[in-house]
Amino acid sequence: MKSVSGKELAKALERQGWQLLRVQGSHHIYGKAGSIVRLSVPIHGNQALKTGLLRNLMKQAGIAENDL
Repeated sequence: MKSVSGKELAKALERQGWQLLRVQGSHHIYGKAGSIVRLSVPIHGNQALKTGLLRNLMKQAGIAENDL
């Protein structure tokens, strides 16, 4: 799995229809109409997300690795 920053993941989520609901500190909270899932994406500059966190967020969002 390639390394992806929080900013890059946020852009990919927005392309898939997720909307930024609010920002709490350095965490951007995303939601999607018709879904109860809320995603908290940490955005710390261009620092890469750790693999486990990235995989979990992608699974919850229902996006594949080639969508990034």
